[in-house]
This record gives sequence, structure tokens and C-alpha cells, in this order.
Amino acid sequence: MTAGRTTAAAPAFDVGQRVRVRAADPPHHTRVPRYVRGHTGVVRVVQHACPLPDDEARRRLPVRVLPVYTVAFAAGGLWAKAPADPRDEVLCDLWECYLENDNNHDNNDQGNS
Repeated sequence: MTAGRTTAAAPAFDVGQRVRVRAADPPHHTRVPRYVRGHTGVVRVVQHACPLPDDEARRRLPVRVLPVYTVAFAAGGLWAKAPADPRDEVLCDLWECYLENDNNHDNNDQGNS
């Protein structure tokens, strides 16, 4: 562990796994765009672990070092006036603590797989 930072754990999610973005609206800085909160997507890339900006902005110690995921969301599931092409998707890099496993496989909100 580096001074003031935790050691990263192994990633909890795999490429191709469906995940849901937590719908929380914290009273502090967060890197989760509002337009993806509560939506389901598919993990496209598991990136290396990075310090959580929420902790750094709040000067919370130790700063958590968490895996980051590139998650794909179907554009039509995020906005009412989204493009009609079902291949259109939005990619968003999200820290692990923003995500949870999505057990609802019938959700039409997910990214293209």
C-alpha cells in the first residue's frame, strides 16, 4: 500500500458481463455521469486500477485504488431522442464502486453485445 492509498483488489467484473450503474446521487464530487446512473451496460474493457477521484476530491484517506471499466450503453436506452440505429452506443469509463452486477437479463437498456 502506498502512503494514503489502498492496494487494488482483483477486478470484480469481466469483459462481456452486464453491470448496472448505481443510481446514487451523492452530495460530493463523483465521476459518474447522471445520464448513466441506474442504467445497465456491458463491460467492454477491464482497465488497470486507478485512485478514486471521489476520495481525492474529498481528501478522504486512504484513497481507494479500484479497477476501472469501459462500459457500453445502448444510446437508445439513455435518451428519449437517441439515434434509431441500435448499433449506436455510448462508452463510459467507470470505477468499480459505481457498478453492481445486473441480474436482470431481460432489460432492454443494456449496451450492444
